[in-house]
Amino acid sequence: MVREAIRRRLALGAAVLAVSGVFALGTAGVAQAATSESCTGRQVRTLAFRTGVTHVYKRDGYVCAVTVPRRPGAAQTMAVSVQARGNRPVVDKGRYKHQAGPVTVHAGHRCVWIKGTVGRYSVSTGWVLC
Repeated sequence: MVREAIRRRLALGAAVLAVSGVFALGTAGVAQAATSESCTGRQVRTLAFRTGVTHVYKRDGYVCAVTVPRRPGAAQTMAVSVQARGNRPVVDKGRYKHQAGPVTVHAGHRCVWIKGTVGRYSVSTGWVLC
């Protein structure tokens, strides 16, 4: 009788812990997506252009980029693209209010090509971070 009560309490405690972990991960992702600092790592480039800014981060061989408009709020066409040399580009394109991305690729020690677009203006790096 006592052993079953202990098992039930342990099972309940494990379930509560698992559910709280899921909620913690879910809310962290939502909060992170609302900021322009969605990428982890060290910021290595800031690519400013007329209608926006593309932020580029690097960490452990991964390159991440986010494009943010200069005037957020109204939905507008935005895009961000990161391409490691020898691979196809990874692109996030659509109508957004706050940012396009983050887009992350594993570059290792290869060069990457980064593009950012807000409206009809854009920026393109050529091969960088070699």
